[in-house]
Amino acid sequence: MSKLSDLLQERNIQALILDMDGVITNTAGLHAEAWKKLCDSFLKQRGEQDGKNYKLFDLKEDYQTFVHDVPRIDAMRNFMESRGITLPEGEPNEDAESNTLIGLGERKDLYFHELLKQNGVVVFEDAIQWVKEQQAAGMKTAIVSASRNCLTILRRAGLDKLFEVRVDKLLASELKLKNKPAPDIYLEAARRLGADPAATAVFEDTVAGIEGAKAGNFGLVVGIDRSHLQERLEMKGADTVIKGFTGELQSASASVNF
Repeated sequence: MSKLSDLLQERNIQALILDMDGVITNTAGLHAEAWKKLCDSFLKQRGEQDGKNYKLFDLKEDYQTFVHDVPRIDAMRNFMESRGITLPEGEPNEDAESNTLIGLGERKDLYFHELLKQNGVVVFEDAIQWVKEQQAAGMKTAIVSASRNCLTILRRAGLDKLFEVRVDKLLASELKLKNKPAPDIYLEAARRLGADPAATAVFEDTVAGIEGAKAGNFGLVVGIDRSHLQERLEMKGADTVIKGFTGELQSASASVNF
């Protein structure tokens, strides 16, 4: 029996809440490419107007520093300010042609959907199999995401029916839930599952996600280290950190006892 299996039993975990990107799906690369296409084209155009040579978007450094797990408008603002550019926020229904923070965000989304159609969705098969085994053992499951594209991604991956509950950016905005590292989306997912947070495990691959789950006083907080972040996830309070679910599949049938 693995350490994760032991913890699920010891803490009498009855429900699982899993973050989508980085835990279930791997769309970070597509998001990064969409951001680069958007930012590079804008910076080149702006550079011609300003007579400046702006540093273009770095797929690794800039994505991790400004974008990953950050609300889109904040990510756009912070990245542009890092290049010495201040843009107006724009109106809520701004179209993708506008060079405002909201408009650029809409344009980035268009690029993302183009890439999604071209490349499809990569899923972590070990995670899918583990979730299905846990469901067969009676575990309740929910998926959460800071993305407005959550349902689209799940549908393209054929996973839109897998989870009982979905709390994504669209629902969070409708309910006025705070972004990570606030615990709001996890608490809402637990509420919709009818699960006590103290008997619920949260699986996250980001520092902000771990912080949010800890703030919600969940019974078990599991870090998923697919990006060499184990130490940072542990520092933020992850009860245990795993590289993936392959090692858990061998003992999955024994991981839940009712």
